[in-house]
Amino acid sequence: MAALDIRPLTRWTGAEIVGPDLSEPVDDNLAESLRRALGDWQVIFFPDQHLDIAAQKRLTRVFGPLTRSPYVVPMADDPDVIAVLKEADEVNVGVFGGDWHSDFSFLKDPPLGSVLNAVEVPPWGGDTLWANQVAALEALPDTLRQAIEGRNVIHIGKPYGVSHAPPEEERAGGSIRMVRNDPEADRETEHPAIRIDPVSGQFALNFNPTYAVRLSGMREDESAPLLDAVHRHTTRPEFCCRFRWRAGCVAVWNNYTTMHYAVNDYDGHRRMLYRTTFGK
Repeated sequence: MAALDIRPLTRWTGAEIVGPDLSEPVDDNLAESLRRALGDWQVIFFPDQHLDIAAQKRLTRVFGPLTRSPYVVPMADDPDVIAVLKEADEVNVGVFGGDWHSDFSFLKDPPLGSVLNAVEVPPWGGDTLWANQVAALEALPDTLRQAIEGRNVIHIGKPYGVSHAPPEEERAGGSIRMVRNDPEADRETEHPAIRIDPVSGQFALNFNPTYAVRLSGMREDESAPLLDAVHRHTTRPEFCCRFRWRAGCVAVWNNYTTMHYAVNDYDGHRRMLYRTTFGK
């Protein structure tokens, strides 16, 4: 494997990797080292890359085949890429990814991870947080672990469906177009409360405040106190890293072992990132 200059950001979550030029094709040795680093840190960051779309897609394929996200309208000229854009005049509105979540956990096969490439960032704000669900599981109190072990969690596509559609003022602004009010998004999908990352073999909590509605064998009102207790645990600060974007920075995260949160604190400024996604 290639030697990497890895600079951890916190004890468990997030590391910056300095040195590789990702605008060039990634050879097998470097690819193996990058996959190992992602397994170790759950989210990895590369400063000063300024990748074009072709290079971003090459990097994405290092971690898995390109896959497309449902319910979010991609770029008109490239269906593999989502422009994560909020314009300066979009104020007092929600933001894409503005709640704790892992991506599309209501699907039968959620994506393994994503790559986010910062093109234009505000002078302040617009950070993204990641929460390590491997570390959260390891620190889960015994009483909570006993309550969830062996259970499934029911997920539905709440932001895109009918039964749990968010209020208008909490939805992302107009620069990101999404499918709404689709009854198919209300279809229930069961996933284990403790899931296995198919790449690293690590065990992680699979509770998702955006998409989880109840535990198997329980009503929503019965599940609510337990879901709330787990959700509060999973986003404790010691499991998290908060990343301050700079133009040219690239992030890669494991969607099976983390949740993330886009901070909406930059009204009046433009923010543009390109997102690609990889699957199994």
